[in-house]
Amino acid sequence: MKIYVKNMACESCKVFVINTLEELDISTVKVELGEIETKEDITLEKKKALNTKIKTVGLELLEKKQGILVEQIKKLMIEYACKSEKKPNITFSVYLSQNMNNSYSYLANFFSEVEATTIEQYMISIRVEKVKEYIVFGEYTLSEIADILHYSSVAHLSTQFKKVTGLTPSYFKALKEKRRVSIHSV
Repeated sequence: MKIYVKNMACESCKVFVINTLEELDISTVKVELGEIETKEDITLEKKKALNTKIKTVGLELLEKKQGILVEQIKKLMIEYACKSEKKPNITFSVYLSQNMNNSYSYLANFFSEVEATTIEQYMISIRVEKVKEYIVFGEYTLSEIADILHYSSVAHLSTQFKKVTGLTPSYFKALKEKRRVSIHSV
């Protein structure tokens, strides 16, 4: 049985869902971002219990087809923008069409209608959130982040970051540094 989960966009969400499924004694075949495949159908009570538990962290089971379709589109956006090791050799519109077996214009219009934003704007938001994450963890330079997230340049990354957040990546990093206080200073 396939079950779809709204807002399941990161590995920590996935771990939480796996732990909850184990706690509820629900056997799974696989758990991916936005999707659970169980070995057998689960009872309505277990489904309600699962939904109640995952709602505590902002996740939710999806029942309606349009919600499921939107979550599948979001999952593909995350995969395309953040998970690929090397720069994809096809555009996102082709990638989405191929993976969803539907025309990009239909999927883009549907997504915009349901989410009140375009696929392009949502994709930019995903990438900017990933940039913030990398800056906060401080493991990479802006040049390395631009490369990892397949920006054409650091300038392009900075422009998108400032449009979305109102801050430059450097200023955002400086704010993070100001918040950190050495334990000896406390």
